[in-house]
Amino acid sequence: MCKVPGVKPHPTSAIPYRGRLAPSPTGYLHLGHARTFWIAQQRAQKGGGALVLRNEDLDAVRFKLEFVGAMLEDLRWFGFEWQEGPDCGGPFGPYNQSERRTFYLAAMQRLLDGAFIYPCTCSRSDVLRALAAPHQGEDEPVYPGTCRPKTGSGDRRHRFDPDPARGSGPRRNWRFRVPDGEALTFTDGHCGLQKFVAGVDFGDFVVWRHDGVPAYQLSVVVDDAAMQITEVVRGADLLKSTARQLLLYRALGCPAPQFYHCPLMTDDNGIRLAKRHDALSLRRLRAAGISPAQLRAGW
Repeated sequence: MCKVPGVKPHPTSAIPYRGRLAPSPTGYLHLGHARTFWIAQQRAQKGGGALVLRNEDLDAVRFKLEFVGAMLEDLRWFGFEWQEGPDCGGPFGPYNQSERRTFYLAAMQRLLDGAFIYPCTCSRSDVLRALAAPHQGEDEPVYPGTCRPKTGSGDRRHRFDPDPARGSGPRRNWRFRVPDGEALTFTDGHCGLQKFVAGVDFGDFVVWRHDGVPAYQLSVVVDDAAMQITEVVRGADLLKSTARQLLLYRALGCPAPQFYHCPLMTDDNGIRLAKRHDALSLRRLRAAGISPAQLRAGW
């Protein structure tokens, strides 16, 4: 049974298919987003269920209001249809993450009560300097345990302040303490059997940032659980994140959805698409007179 206030427990096998689109308004959507989202829509339609649009607007540094309107416009132009979202409402709103703070605070209290988390004053540069081997790639580096409590699982001694910028003292992230050596396995709908070892493939990860914002790993788990998502369709670059998130689902007492990770789309040089690839943004392709049907035909 899910132990987070406001999150209704549900056996995923007993409810209709519920999928979701979860873009972030930090840039214009590109062709890679469209292909992954299109697969999500096709799977929702095949499952005879609902598709939920969630606006993941927590990144105050990169978020721009203009991207929200552009996101909705581009999605509609491409042919997406959702049954719940920030523009049409639904039974599991609000559908803007910036309006869902009470859910994240309730989850943090649950994690704190269960001694799953602890405060950490290390910056990313501190973590990288402490590592014996250089870190490569965009994934969160394995935390060396500098601030990790020496005994127990987490740390109940510290008070959680959701708005640390208001106080004095060192800036603190909050990390989830992973069970070192435990193998996390799951069968992905596209990639098949996956296995990641806690403490080896990934370490203690941030769930609440020093600027008072819930981290991606926490917010996506809480929202997918609260919105009763039965399958998460997203890019293959998030396979390792799924292992982290399975630990959060377990700690929060919430059932985990199924997962389907799509291959990443790359440019002519083999580099995966990002929002900096303006030439392949849906806005630019639309302005060039290319239709959604033409783009989909190339897949």
